[in-house]
Amino acid sequence: SYDDLLNNWNRAGRIPSTIPQRVRRWRQELLDEFGTSAQNPAFWDSISTNSYVADLSGPIQLHHGTADADVPVAFSERLYNDILAADGIAELYIYPGDDHNLSVNFNTAMQRSVAFFDRYVKGP
Repeated sequence: SYDDLLNNWNRAGRIPSTIPQRVRRWRQELLDEFGTSAQNPAFWDSISTNSYVADLSGPIQLHHGTADADVPVAFSERLYNDILAADGIAELYIYPGDDHNLSVNFNTAMQRSVAFFDRYVKGP
């Protein structure tokens, strides 16, 4: 959600210098124009993908390592819970100590992904 991106994701100091300065300022520019998510929830909800999980056309599978230095595990947990709250189908696998690439549990994640594909896409 944009609320998470604005308030719970701080990548300061880790943004590559190759990304133009104007792109790096997106957060502040959006806040200046539209206000915070508390001040203008209708706007922020209107552009948040989490607001549209009821429109998903199929199930979603999420994999997340707890040592992911790029994306907080809470983001996957929130998306998973939002999907379930909208009566959607979702699976969430959390890998303790694993990183963003699931380098320790990659094979397990792939096996789970293939099983998910077989169950929901290929079918019986």
